Amino acid sequence: MLNRFFQQFSEDIAIDLGTANSVVYVHGRGIVIQEPSVVAINKKTGQILAIGLE
Repeated sequence: MLNRFFQQFSEDIAIDLGTANSVVYVHGRGIVIQEPSVVAINKKTGQILAIGLE
């Protein structure tokens, strides 16, 4: 089932969900996304305040 899902993509991609940074690499294009893996949340309300570089 997952094979059929991934066959829909025409490009080879690699995703690194590291502890400090998330990186997406596309074959032939290089790194297309590189952002901190950080989320700021209001402890009282649970509201998401910022994600990544925000």
